[in-house]
Amino acid sequence: MPPPPSTVVVLDNGAGYIKAGTSGERSPSLTLPNCTAKPPSSKKPLLPAQLLSPTLDLTSATVRRPFDRGHLINPDLQTTIWAHIFDHLHINPIHSSLLLTEPLFTLPSLSRAVDEVVFEHFGFLSMFVSDGPSLVHLYEASKRPYDVVAKSGCSLVVDVGFSFGHVVPVVKDVVCNYGVKRMDLGGKALTNYLKELVSYRSVNVMDEVFLMDDVKEKLCFVSSDVERDLGIARRRGNDNHFRCTYVLPDGITHTKGYVKDPEEAQKYLNLSEDGELQHAEGTDQADETEVTNKPSERNKVDLTKNEFSLSNERFLVPEMIFRPADLGMNQAGLAECIVRAVNSCHPHLHPVLYESIILTGGSTLFPGFTKRLESELRPLVPDVYQVKITTQEDPMLGAWRGGSLLASSPDFDAMCVTKAEYEELGSYRCRRRFFH
Repeated sequence: MPPPPSTVVVLDNGAGYIKAGTSGERSPSLTLPNCTAKPPSSKKPLLPAQLLSPTLDLTSATVRRPFDRGHLINPDLQTTIWAHIFDHLHINPIHSSLLLTEPLFTLPSLSRAVDEVVFEHFGFLSMFVSDGPSLVHLYEASKRPYDVVAKSGCSLVVDVGFSFGHVVPVVKDVVCNYGVKRMDLGGKALTNYLKELVSYRSVNVMDEVFLMDDVKEKLCFVSSDVERDLGIARRRGNDNHFRCTYVLPDGITHTKGYVKDPEEAQKYLNLSEDGELQHAEGTDQADETEVTNKPSERNKVDLTKNEFSLSNERFLVPEMIFRPADLGMNQAGLAECIVRAVNSCHPHLHPVLYESIILTGGSTLFPGFTKRLESELRPLVPDVYQVKITTQEDPMLGAWRGGSLLASSPDFDAMCVTKAEYEELGSYRCRRRFFH
């Protein structure tokens, strides 16, 4: 059954994942990869919802993405993906409005292409375009009305996503463009680096995009002491507490890769400051739960030729976010980007911004991320300022939830550009309403 005419579609159009749903909901109805893929076994490319099938073998799949380096460069492919999503949501665009997220500093030519797709191809009634960080700020301010973010209307949104990282000062609920700092580094670069390390040391996985994304998400973590952990990773046998094994899909008994021993992979959580393994109360039960989820028959099959081991790769990959220069990239680390962004703003705002840092984006989900960022940031910030870092409950959904909240407000209709205004005034003049 189609939704009512007043429906507002909220589309967080990320380069890695699209989050889509209708206004007023707490969570999106769909979270899908923003790409198509063609496995060797398929005659035509598979659409995002098909890629989530648990039985689908995506080994050596060819991936096409509408985004490159954070910008939408293939509107035709994006149109196909959007049509697929609207069909799944049973949405009729000609009876709906659209709230769309767009990367900061998008080129006018790319914005015009998006407007053409929205109004001319799909025929939406109206549209509002926002950036992710301002929606994240809106959601956090509404969630904690008595916190410094809501009272001051200011925050420092640290968004580390698929294509890049942005440090964005939001002052009086408006993004300060002059203070935004960008890192050309995100989840895609981390996955590519992991592919290179594993291919050089173990087995060629350069074509395995989905597989290595899974390895990164399940096994990588942020080190709190890199020198100590490098020493541990050089040990042999059971003294190397980071070594774990990932089993590749064989296309017969299992089409997805998996961690061979989840308990072994979680050892690093129980390391003491001197690098020795200590027993942490309460971890046994969690580990047992993970182990029981692994089919027992997998333990009976010898897959030694179809697996690889990881050790220091597990923390060297996320280390790129904090030390990109050490790995040959001419980029400042995340902590330095934060300091530069704050220093770009008025000195009176510095204490407020340091006290209201909000982490968002899928690449902030690595275990130990917040603790490491705080330890990196504290020496760079004057002692008179308090540093407070807030991690969202689900960093991947923060922008969508902010968009859902905004689209539910009574002022939303007045903020939108209608199809009639677009046809009369054109894309450029309509876009000026969004303060971009």
